[in-house]
Amino acid sequence: MRAQIGSKVIESAERMQGLPAQFFAKLVAKANAQAAKGRDVINLGQGNPDQPTPPHIVAKLQEAAANPLYHRYPPFSGYPFLKEAVAKRYLEDYGVDVDPAAEVAILFGGKTGLIEISQCLLNPGDYCLVPDPGYPDYWSGVSLAGGRMSFMPLLRHNGFLPDYKAIDPAIAEQAKLMFINYPNNPTGAVASSEFYERTVEFAKEHGIVVASDFAYGGIGYGGQRPVSFLQTPGAKEVGLEFYTLSKSYNMAGWRVGFAIGNPQIIAMINLIQDHYYCSLFGGIQEAAAEALNGPQDCVRELNELYERRREALFQALDEIGWKAARPGGSFFCWLPVPEGYTSEQFADLVLAEADVVVAPGAGFGTHGEGYVRLGLLTSEARLQEAVRRIGKLGLFTAPLVRDMLSGTEHTT
Repeated sequence: MRAQIGSKVIESAERMQGLPAQFFAKLVAKANAQAAKGRDVINLGQGNPDQPTPPHIVAKLQEAAANPLYHRYPPFSGYPFLKEAVAKRYLEDYGVDVDPAAEVAILFGGKTGLIEISQCLLNPGDYCLVPDPGYPDYWSGVSLAGGRMSFMPLLRHNGFLPDYKAIDPAIAEQAKLMFINYPNNPTGAVASSEFYERTVEFAKEHGIVVASDFAYGGIGYGGQRPVSFLQTPGAKEVGLEFYTLSKSYNMAGWRVGFAIGNPQIIAMINLIQDHYYCSLFGGIQEAAAEALNGPQDCVRELNELYERRREALFQALDEIGWKAARPGGSFFCWLPVPEGYTSEQFADLVLAEADVVVAPGAGFGTHGEGYVRLGLLTSEARLQEAVRRIGKLGLFTAPLVRDMLSGTEHTT
């Protein structure tokens, strides 16, 4: 990138030139180009919640916006009442004791914290362990810090969990930071308490800070609440967890999240944010506290909505013969592409021929190849319509047709 200033060409800084390509910007451009033709595009490729923020949270912001106190600069590290609400929610939901003064940092959305943590901990050349496939903005933070990434493959046969025994011991000894993310984006996998125990043990052995991305912590299926990393004994000694109100409370546009955990690392995040920001508008902080302190029926109802959508989608997938495992959490589904296609080729085909947007798995890392990600972020009817359109392309064999070809008889 460059800028022409008078007769001089100004090159962007090296840190800008090293940033990874914005995968979702390319995806959005393709979808918009198809929609501009007047096509009825069903966009399942992005992670933008489609439901409104619950009314009691909106009402609190409307009330708080009139408070003259919030028309001034807020405290640099956020209002204590929001940190206390965070601590209360973690105690009630996960049984985790949190010191609101020392163990909570207020963030401009979870994404910001996930980028800042690399800047807090990594010097140029330092290693960070990153899941593959994984959320692309982990890469952005490491790149801005000048760090190096060592990828941890997330494979189906291992439940899309990293295998710590497969990590090169020499890399593990050099690594300073590691990202984990469950419920997982993009695979929808969930993690067990036993996995987190192995994670704490691995981090202690090699002196690695664990950054647990818990963005989808409010979305689990089959009556199972996703496990928090911080529920594990020793977790606060080795790391911290990032949470956002974007998903659990449909507050994506409000840009409010928080980090919880090791007080020394929380202090680093607060310090770097002192130089970047002057915290969130106080009215938003009060509304966020209302979300955390208030009735949690909205979280349960949203979870039930996503579960109904999941079942509607997979019923339709079964009907066209597209076989995949149901996600255990998050609002994403991770589906294998048919033979003969790369993930991007398949995504381009279903956009061009079926007017359906899906996210190519290759955009999430090398080990994402062979899959596409679909979001449960539209109505059951639209999800089923999207699958029907894809089914008409004839890329999958429906169970009835497959059994007829194999000679299996059906009875009613």
